Amino acid sequence: MSGTSSLPGTFLLVGHPNVGKSVLFHRLTGAYVNVSNYPGTTVEVTRASARFDRESALLDTPGVLALPSRSDDERTTVRALLNEPTRALLQVGDAKNLRRTLTLTALLAELRIPLVLALNMHDEAAARGVTIDMTALAEALGVPVEATVATDGEGVGTLAHHLNAARVPRPILQYDKAIDADIERVAAAISRHCPHPRVAARGLAILYLGGDDEVEAWLRREAGTAYGEIEPLRRDALARAGGDLPTLMARERTEAADVLATSVVSRSLKSSPLLSQRVGQAVVHPVWGVPILLAVLYLIYQFVGVFGATTLVGLLEEDLFEGVLNPAVTHVIEALAPAPWFSELLVGQYGLWTMGMTYALALILPIVTTFFFAFGVLEDSGYLPRLTVIANRLFALIGLNGRAVLPMVLGLGCVTMATLTTRILHSPRERLITIFLLALAIPCSAQLGVVLGMLGGVSFTAVLVWALAMVLILLLSGFLAARLIPGRRIPLVTELPPMRLPIIANVLKKTGGRLKWYLVEVIPLFLLGTFIMFVLDKSGALPAIIEAGEPLVSGWLGLPREASAAFVMGFLRRDFGATGLFAMSHSLSPVQAVVGMITITLFIPCFASLMMMVKEQGAKVALGMVAVIVPFAFLIGGLFNIALRALWMPA
Repeated sequence: MSGTSSLPGTFLLVGHPNVGKSVLFHRLTGAYVNVSNYPGTTVEVTRASARFDRESALLDTPGVLALPSRSDDERTTVRALLNEPTRALLQVGDAKNLRRTLTLTALLAELRIPLVLALNMHDEAAARGVTIDMTALAEALGVPVEATVATDGEGVGTLAHHLNAARVPRPILQYDKAIDADIERVAAAISRHCPHPRVAARGLAILYLGGDDEVEAWLRREAGTAYGEIEPLRRDALARAGGDLPTLMARERTEAADVLATSVVSRSLKSSPLLSQRVGQAVVHPVWGVPILLAVLYLIYQFVGVFGATTLVGLLEEDLFEGVLNPAVTHVIEALAPAPWFSELLVGQYGLWTMGMTYALALILPIVTTFFFAFGVLEDSGYLPRLTVIANRLFALIGLNGRAVLPMVLGLGCVTMATLTTRILHSPRERLITIFLLALAIPCSAQLGVVLGMLGGVSFTAVLVWALAMVLILLLSGFLAARLIPGRRIPLVTELPPMRLPIIANVLKKTGGRLKWYLVEVIPLFLLGTFIMFVLDKSGALPAIIEAGEPLVSGWLGLPREASAAFVMGFLRRDFGATGLFAMSHSLSPVQAVVGMITITLFIPCFASLMMMVKEQGAKVALGMVAVIVPFAFLIGGLFNIALRALWMPA
């Protein structure tokens, strides 16, 4: 392997979370950005052409807490290391925490891939009295090292120049002799049976012995039957280390990083705290942090749930689509359609245009856009990791960590969009629990407005009963799901970056890339769901479902027979179901109103949410959730019907 990088390929940005990696990525790339799931994963990565070399691409990999990989984000980064035609690595580190940065560098050095180290947030390190001897560090590592401030572009130009001269780093540690011997034995076996074209066998051996699942899967696939000669070597190494080999190797890397960091860092006794530091401390303060959190969540809800889901949706759906586009398209289609059924397929009650595209573009697109923008602001400002820290204790009660707070809050705007945001959670178990709770007990803003409007007209007691029922069901369901779903809660481990003003250009670029993904990948799901509803209606299955549900609705729930149609409409869109009951409010008793709204809130998610659940969890899991939610909703509704008829005292 050559010592410098000189051929076209991919530059991989790697580093810990919250070190400014994405901001630096956008400084180094051109206008075109592609945001998509990395192949074989549900984890988003961002790819773009390099400003300094149009023949090469930059790939912004997910932040890694440590390697070998443990979380989905870390596994995605390792998968990229294995599969990308990597020209060089750009490790982005935190200048304020060089020891932590170099712990990752120590492992990356073993991969023998050309590397450049960017020590970001150099200004904040200086404000804390931290000075790094960049020349000495570059000499020790054998690679270019550059101090950067990504938020204002400092050092970015020089960094781009360094990337074209990336070099293979020097190893910064020698493992214990016994451990090193085991590494060399495994590396030799890898070299014989499945050498990697870019990653050194020794680096693969270290990741493999550390328990990296992605490397193990790659070795199994590439080595074939010869894997039977590699796996016993790992078993023997683990046995000689008392089964704690990964910990021992990680400890040695940490110690080596500590020694190197100590030799190149000096600290002054006097430093002036930045305003960003003071703001960062305030938002996680035990007293002031909570009201700030509530204010932030309220603003998000207002922007996404009210402005996006109400104002913009109203303008697009009612004024543009229903007022202009749909009548015009319907007129053209009916005039040109070769048969009535074809016209109905396109512009009928369940038409691909009148329902599918209208939902996708007029209902969901404004919510998606406002959400992506709000998420980008939280991400770029440094508040997102603080939000998770504040909410962590509460969410521990239902087997989640604080990162789940954002999908839950955004679910009040749009459950479909919130389901997508569960990708920020680290484990499949956490995503599964959160998606289940979103589908079960979180009303979207449109449905919430109808519910509160109807029950508010009944009494304050009605509103209070409904709200308490939702909170208790959410907590109880989360508690039970956390204990029934295999796996363990992943503790919240996050680096708190300094607070800063978001760079709007970065936010807009991220938003644009994510919207492109939405238009390409999600809209077909809406069209598929619409087509299914069309087929059910034309085959007579849809009216049959309504008729079959009438005894359950009128008997167990104690609602009028015609309320059955509201539950079917609730599948099309959550607020349609609530609106169907609202239209009957004049004929409903207070008990019927509360029971109806509790049941419709818990009832099956709308088809858009279901399609997103299918995309995120697969059809089997999504339909399994539906199979649990539907009977559970009717069970709870019936129990409340019995209890409230016995206890209700009209307010």
